[in-house]
Amino acid sequence: MKRVCLIVLDSVGIGEMPDAKDYGDEGSNTLRACAGSSRFSMPNMERLGLGAIDGVRDWYPDPVRAAERAGGSSGGCGYAGAFGRLGEASKGKDTTTGHWEIAGLVSKTPMPLFPEGFPRELLDEFERRTGRGILCNRPYSGTDAIRDFGEEHMRTGALIVYTSADSVFQVAAHESVVPVKELYEICETARELCVGTFGVGRVIARPFEGEPGSFKRTERRHDFSLLPPKDTMLDVLLAHGKEVLAVGKINDIFAGKGIGEFIRTSGNADGIDKTIAYMKREFEGICFTNLVDYDMLYGHRNDVDGYAEALTYFDRRLPELLALLGEEDVLMITADHGCDPSTPSTDHSREYVPLVMAGGPIKAGADIGTRETFADIGATILDYFGIKGGISGKSFLKEICVSHIL
Repeated sequence: MKRVCLIVLDSVGIGEMPDAKDYGDEGSNTLRACAGSSRFSMPNMERLGLGAIDGVRDWYPDPVRAAERAGGSSGGCGYAGAFGRLGEASKGKDTTTGHWEIAGLVSKTPMPLFPEGFPRELLDEFERRTGRGILCNRPYSGTDAIRDFGEEHMRTGALIVYTSADSVFQVAAHESVVPVKELYEICETARELCVGTFGVGRVIARPFEGEPGSFKRTERRHDFSLLPPKDTMLDVLLAHGKEVLAVGKINDIFAGKGIGEFIRTSGNADGIDKTIAYMKREFEGICFTNLVDYDMLYGHRNDVDGYAEALTYFDRRLPELLALLGEEDVLMITADHGCDPSTPSTDHSREYVPLVMAGGPIKAGADIGTRETFADIGATILDYFGIKGGISGKSFLKEICVSHIL
């Protein structure tokens, strides 16, 4: 019974891509920024090969490689997992684009951005259908938006609408002014309107609570994504009778397309707990998890130490996942873009992403080098299940699997 556990550490990039300058992201390296913090420690990921990845090995103080040098050995035999680096073939650096590409859908046209705010044509219809006015309407930090417009929102009932450097239409509302159920309905209306030239990747409900001067966002955020325009690895797995279990934002990112069963989470710890619960079940197929705190709580807020501490927490929990892997189980840990917390920008960054793999079928020390697209992950997963799916990407299964599995 084959199972794949695919975990996306949201925004954990590992260094700028060659076209980073086109996105204003020259010099970005999310992992390196976090590794400089005294709160960073990832010995379990290091043993699997994190420090040996292309680009990372140039600067990472990898204790496994140091031990090999001291002992006179070479060839990466000290690593327990397989590893590599993936570039993004899609145009963009947002969550939706990154996850779709992981699942085999490369987006050649970038999703629309609104650096001057949303056009009146869109907002007039949004106001007409929701019966509420609009505040802000410009690129804004989410925490700053509720700080600067929250009091007026509470007084008038007008919605705080804002965007960012990503393709998003965000709506913030105080839970005592706009109940969460109504906010979700408002965002469903926005999703219906945000199509075509207005087709942002995600409409995001951003409920908050508290009093002026001490507002804080709640955990009842909800994303409303575009429907993927083509089938992905997830659709193909479902069509071939495999289970597709989604943890965290995954169901939202794919708008439910290709998802068999899903469960939402309230943060990284909860996401890890629920992934472990799924991996204690018997199933054949994939458990696909997004851990969002790195991006949402730390990257966008330029909190290097918080980001580093969150990575350390994941690494500390990693042995629990490894202990659940059976002879035919594969664990894949990757990311969807960068969000360097040490740069002046608070937005995503155009970076390579890591891929670290473990499990019974995985060849210890296998290095897949640098791949051209995240989609190679989806192609490899389908190949592992013996399925031809017609998605983008090239399988690297033969490079990472022990011979008797192939």
